[in-house]
Amino acid sequence: MSSDTPRRALLSVYDKTGIVDLARGLVGLGWELISSGGTARAIADAGLAVTDVADHTGSPIMLGHRVVTLHPKIHGGILADRNDPEHQADMAEHDIIPIDLVVGNLYPFGSSVAEFQHGAGRPEELIDIGGPAMTRAAAKNHAQVGVIVDPADYAPVLDELQGDGWLSDATRRRLARSAFAHTAAYDAAIVTWLDETDEEAETLPPTIHLALERRDVLRYGENPHQSGARYRHVGETSMWDDLEQHSGVALSYLNLFDADAAWRLAHDLGDRPAVAILKHANPCGAAVGDDLTSVYQRAFECDPRSAFGGIVATNRIIDLDTVEAMEAAAQADVVIAPGYADGVIDRLVAKRKNTRLLTASAPEATSGLEIRQIGGGFLVQDAHHFAAPPAEWQVVTQRQPTDQELADAAFAWRVCGHVTSNAIVLAKDGVAWGIGAGQQNRVESGEIAASKADGRAKGGACASDAFYPFPDGVEAAADAGAAIIVQPGGSMNDDKTIAAADARGIAMVFTGERHFLH
Repeated sequence: MSSDTPRRALLSVYDKTGIVDLARGLVGLGWELISSGGTARAIADAGLAVTDVADHTGSPIMLGHRVVTLHPKIHGGILADRNDPEHQADMAEHDIIPIDLVVGNLYPFGSSVAEFQHGAGRPEELIDIGGPAMTRAAAKNHAQVGVIVDPADYAPVLDELQGDGWLSDATRRRLARSAFAHTAAYDAAIVTWLDETDEEAETLPPTIHLALERRDVLRYGENPHQSGARYRHVGETSMWDDLEQHSGVALSYLNLFDADAAWRLAHDLGDRPAVAILKHANPCGAAVGDDLTSVYQRAFECDPRSAFGGIVATNRIIDLDTVEAMEAAAQADVVIAPGYADGVIDRLVAKRKNTRLLTASAPEATSGLEIRQIGGGFLVQDAHHFAAPPAEWQVVTQRQPTDQELADAAFAWRVCGHVTSNAIVLAKDGVAWGIGAGQQNRVESGEIAASKADGRAKGGACASDAFYPFPDGVEAAADAGAAIIVQPGGSMNDDKTIAAADARGIAMVFTGERHFLH
């Protein structure tokens, strides 16, 4: 291209943030502008010269704004290889002039139909066609054409154009990658919407399309020699985006993984004040009660040794009385709470300067699909949830449980669902006094739980995340002082385990659902 030939930019954006400043900068560099619709009006209203797409193509906007940029003079100008004689001949024959920069972002699919600028009666009208086609064309021809889909790139691109006259190969490649990521995320959102709004769709769809964007680079992964980052769904936010860190070094992969588990457990224990203390994604303390201070103290006393270096999560603002108890207890790596009373953060920082203090909003309800990677593929399932409420549980023993025993069983069962399998939880009066996690057999999990409870759960409940295959598990629960056992049931030996419970005079309920956690 001759140095005397002006460069051209095609600007067609739905989100007009910063577009006038970009247009002004391009005009200042001698560029010609092509645009349409609201983008063209915004540029013209700023007193800048702009050619309407319809005038550029000689073809009017039609089909209710569905066809605007879908024209050979647009796509030929973007896709042409300026070094190919055949392309040059086609451009001359069809009066196509080159377009050097495409600036576009897409209709906001998934947003309110009523707020759509071009008017829409159905969500399908928010499915952009011309925008993705134009963006992909420019990204394909990034060897010669620049493409911008993110307003955050306007200023850096202008700076480079002002300094160097054109965009480097590296910049055009980076912008092309952003453009393809943008259109890929857009298509993924549409596929997800089609699945979610189809009443006859399979629970597990034939294909899954994820579009994730890196939000935070973490200190490291599971171990210091591994890199780690937090990603989120493109265009979506979660409680982790609003997280406020008040102290301590940057968070690592495991800090977030464990904090998420603790935060969800603390909010899954009901409406009363609750505290969950986790270590390596497993609860080592959990309690509910009437005031946060006593609840924290009981949760810590469940397993003080394991609580050192763990994660403390509360579903209430941490007050001065509670912080006094925390100062006297073992140091935590992370404390996560809805907030802190005046003076609490200063006291914790003074006492535990390395502890990361986090303020977070309540966790989102788990829904949709859970995806886990394995070698060469992925495992997908419904999100974990408790399906059968206590009102649907079945009492299978001769002795009927008391209301207090059922309350203990409900609490123990809730905690048990957050413990790595095989899981046994011994609880009484809103405290998980003994937690046995992650053992290869259920008997040893029960032994660990009984050892940690040390008699403090006597008269309370024993929860098992899966059925007892043999009566020895029931015997162990009875020996630990359990007055009631809550388990899924469904074993070939259910009659034997029921008989064992009857022989020891304890109540037993079947939930009808298993809660393995891996």
